[in-house]
Amino acid sequence: MDNEPFNVNNLRPDLKWRIVGITGKWFVDALFSTIRMNVIGWDEVAPLMNSKRFLFAFWHSRILPVCYTHKGYNAAIMVSRSKDGEIIAQVIYRQGHEPVRGSSTRGGREALHQIVESLKTGARPGVMIPDGPQGPRRKVQHGIIRLAQITGYPIISITGSFSHMAVLNSWDRFIIPRPFSRCLLMYGKPIYVPSDADEVLQESLRCQLECEMNRITQRVDNYFGHYLP
Repeated sequence: MDNEPFNVNNLRPDLKWRIVGITGKWFVDALFSTIRMNVIGWDEVAPLMNSKRFLFAFWHSRILPVCYTHKGYNAAIMVSRSKDGEIIAQVIYRQGHEPVRGSSTRGGREALHQIVESLKTGARPGVMIPDGPQGPRRKVQHGIIRLAQITGYPIISITGSFSHMAVLNSWDRFIIPRPFSRCLLMYGKPIYVPSDADEVLQESLRCQLECEMNRITQRVDNYFGHYLP
């Protein structure tokens, strides 16, 4: 993404970080060029995906399969302001997405506002990682429900797993595929948040989203015989 179509103020301009981003994207592209992909659930979400007016929700551990398979979607993605977040931001920027810096602990309100404003610029998806940036793991935080309520966009949960993968000893149990493995990508059932949803309904939909995300994640993991607690 050398043409810099997005707000580069959301990225560290240092040469070191540019190298990190370029190298990271090259590594991911090279790795995934060896992966065989299968998809479940596309037909149900295809009209929404084609409209580009939706929100993606996926667990922090599943960043690699989701962002790679949706390169060039021009998504506005909330990424934390941490050092690890900078690495992610530099890579996804070069995958054709706009990193919006903030999280539930630092700059969340400003980042939410920026995503809303970014989505007004045209048909493009928004992304929040509901258990980022530090967990609890596989627990949906409230921000994405609020974003769906403001924008009127449906939330599409998505996940992926691999036949052979490394599971890092990190808080999120981040997964990295091994070369020449198989990937199963799965979309969940869309969830809509009414603009007039009260706190009770918002909490109900938050729980519904969390259950759906865990359901599809467990399904793709079990498909390959993985049982990640």
